[in-house]
Amino acid sequence: MESASAQSPKFADVKDMSFERALKELETIVTRLERGDVELEESIAIYERGEVLKEHCDRLLRQAEAKVEKLTFSADGSPKGSEPLDS
Repeated sequence: MESASAQSPKFADVKDMSFERALKELETIVTRLERGDVELEESIAIYERGEVLKEHCDRLLRQAEAKVEKLTFSADGSPKGSEPLDS
């Protein structure tokens, strides 16, 4: 089975979305699906879009996490550099 993200033209606009915009749209989709007042065909379509938005948000979060660094300080309290956050 082909993933929703592989159905390129339909979801092409997602790749350029900011995290905040993608998350807001994803929240709207979840709310609509939870209400249950959406026709079956539309439910399937917005669910597929939600999957693509979720993958996009996850990818952006992983990228941001990789950039986060922890500042290191010498014994006298002066900054001496940085290191990856998870070390």
